Amino acid sequence: MPKRLFDLLKKQKQLHNFVTYGVGQFFNLVTPLLVVPYIVSVCTEEGYGKIGVGLAISFFLMVFIDYGSDILGVKEVAVNRNNPEKLETLFTTIYTAKLFLLLIVLAVTCLLIFFVPYFNQEKRLFFFGLPVLVGQFINPTWFLQGMENFKWITFSNILSKVVYVAGIFWCIQQPSDYVYNNLFWGIGMILANSIAFIYLWKQYGFSFKKTQKSHITSYLKSNFSMFGSQIFVSLQMYFPIVLVSYFGNNTMAGQYKIIDQIIVIFRTYILLFFNFIFPRVCYLLETSKAEALQFWRKANGLNFGFTLLLLLLISGYSFEIVDYFNPLNVAHISNLLQIALLIPLLQSIGQPLKQLVLGWNKQKMYTHTTMFVTVITLLLIVLLTPRLNVLGVLTALIISEILVISVFMYAVKNKLFNSTS
Repeated sequence: MPKRLFDLLKKQKQLHNFVTYGVGQFFNLVTPLLVVPYIVSVCTEEGYGKIGVGLAISFFLMVFIDYGSDILGVKEVAVNRNNPEKLETLFTTIYTAKLFLLLIVLAVTCLLIFFVPYFNQEKRLFFFGLPVLVGQFINPTWFLQGMENFKWITFSNILSKVVYVAGIFWCIQQPSDYVYNNLFWGIGMILANSIAFIYLWKQYGFSFKKTQKSHITSYLKSNFSMFGSQIFVSLQMYFPIVLVSYFGNNTMAGQYKIIDQIIVIFRTYILLFFNFIFPRVCYLLETSKAEALQFWRKANGLNFGFTLLLLLLISGYSFEIVDYFNPLNVAHISNLLQIALLIPLLQSIGQPLKQLVLGWNKQKMYTHTTMFVTVITLLLIVLLTPRLNVLGVLTALIISEILVISVFMYAVKNKLFNSTS
């Protein structure tokens, strides 16, 4: 009886966490639907393309600040959640290292904006994107995920998006105002993440006075491999729009961004679902492989079915959905969107396999795979974009997802299908 009661309470807690987390992610998914049509109508597809390039650069630079903490940091916190001393070491070491990395990134970025013509011609846009980097430095989501504290993650998400949406409708009134979009994104991040950071600092009583240089050095060395792989992941995620802008034009980049804005809803959902169950998968793999795989199959199987159903719905109403964003060539973008829907479908297979790859400590293989696939993807984009325009980018991204699934499945198939491994 006590065991049954414990299992019931555990399931209720997981359901409560999932619903709480889902509410916050709902705001992440809905926010673009509120602001993008307005931005396109005021700033045109060209202005929206420039916004997309600016955000892509900021998101790429965030990887240098995170330095793998968004994956390995989550895992370490999850495994050591009952060890207060270890948690304090992780918290203070990672944040001190992130501050050091932030200062370097800000300095290098400012030099690039001043001296590289591509950035200098839109220097206000890129300068106003720097608060995004500061907000990511403060961001304690990696710690909250490891502790499965989804209430505070939800609070931060909602607050940051409310600030962003308010800033957009208040400030963007004419085409040249596109430069303020990324500024308000960063302001929202700084405000929301600062509140969450202060909560954690006071809740756990962490002290940075105990931070040791040797711990920081060890963190930078041990996370370097994962950091390198995340650079390549970010290149694959964020640089397609930069390449579209460079080899095409900002209007074409705006068209790609509209498609990506719809796809990113699913990509964000799949990634956040990954973040939601990844700590639990890591924890269970350390205690019971059978229970871990049962949980993994059930959670990801249901998620794949749900994702497939939504993608079929989007495909059926692709014209109406694209028209909502106020572009000029609705039919053309609608056809591209139907092809692009293959990307999140494949990601809903690849991300669960990634959980097992990382959970079984195959970081080296993950790093090499990520680097290889990213290089292939970017080369395909460079080769195909001048000939096929946006379709070339989508084709390259679909091929990359197929490669990832193939390699990850090969890496985990023995342990996944052999219960005695």
